Amino acid sequence: MKRLTREHVFFAFAPDLQPALEVQPGEEVWLETHDCFEGQLKSEQDLIDNLDWNHVNPATGPLYVQGVKAGDVVRVDILELRVGERSTMVTVPGEGALGKHLTHVETVILPRVGDTVVFRDRVRVPTRPMIGVIGVAPREGKIPCGTPGPHGGNMDCTLIGEGASVYFTAAVEGALFGCGDFHAAMGDGEIVICGAETPGEVRLKITPVPALAGLPTPFVETTDRVATIYSAPTMDEASQGAIEAMAKFLTDQVGLSVNDAGLLMSLVGELKVCQVVDPLKTMRFEFPKAVLADYGYRLPR
Repeated sequence: MKRLTREHVFFAFAPDLQPALEVQPGEEVWLETHDCFEGQLKSEQDLIDNLDWNHVNPATGPLYVQGVKAGDVVRVDILELRVGERSTMVTVPGEGALGKHLTHVETVILPRVGDTVVFRDRVRVPTRPMIGVIGVAPREGKIPCGTPGPHGGNMDCTLIGEGASVYFTAAVEGALFGCGDFHAAMGDGEIVICGAETPGEVRLKITPVPALAGLPTPFVETTDRVATIYSAPTMDEASQGAIEAMAKFLTDQVGLSVNDAGLLMSLVGELKVCQVVDPLKTMRFEFPKAVLADYGYRLPR
C-alpha cells in the first residue's frame, strides 16, 4: 500500500500545487501528518510566542487522483485514523473566543493513556480522533490551510473521524487532496483555537461519485447521519448556508418538496457549531440517515 510521509506537506490549497503522490480512484493510501504546529512545541516550556507562523497547519499531500476532472464529486473514505502518544494545547491572549479574557501564553502537554488524553494529571478525556484540515484545491488562488471554505480546509468538524466519508467537488484535474491538523479530542467550537493537537496517520481512499453531481459540498456521511458544512464571516451566515445546503440536498438528491424538507429539518435535524475561531466561522447541519431510509434513499457508492 502506498504511503505519503509527513515530510510532504503544503501550507495553502492551490491549483498549481505539484502532486506529491498519484493514486488510482478507490486505491487505499496512508498519509502521515504533523500536528498543527509542525512539531515546534515539544514541551510546556516551548511557547507560541516563538512559533514560526509560516509553518502552522501543514497538510500532507497533495494527492493527485487519476481520472478526476474539474466538477467531479469525490468521496474521501476515512478507513482508519491513528493519533500520537501526546497532544499539545495552547492559550494565546487576544486569540479565540475567550481571547480578551486570557491572561498569559501557555503550552499544555496532554499524554495519551489508553483511550484517553490526560489534562493536567487530573481530567481523563476519552479520545475521539478527528481531522481538522481536509480538502481539495480551489479553482484559482491560494487558500491557507488554516482557512475553511467550499474547498474544505480548516473546517474542524468533529464528525470527520474514522468511518466517516467526506465529499468534495473537485475544482481542478486530479482534485489535489490533502489533510492534516489531527486532534485526539476536541469540543465543538474549538474555543481557544486548539483541540488536543497531535500528529497521526490516516488510511483513506478517494473515489469519484458521478451520481452525486450537484451535491452541496463539503458534505459528511457517518454511520447514522449526513451533514452539510458551510463557512462564512459570521455564525449567522454560516448557519444559513448550512441550512440551505441541507435543504438543497433533501430536495435535489432525495426528492422531497421544499416544504417537507423544511418540516423534517425542524423535526429531526440539528444545527451545530464546528468552529468559531478561524478566519471564517464554520457550521454544520446534521440529518439522520434513518429518515432518508424511510424515503428509500441512500447515498450512491
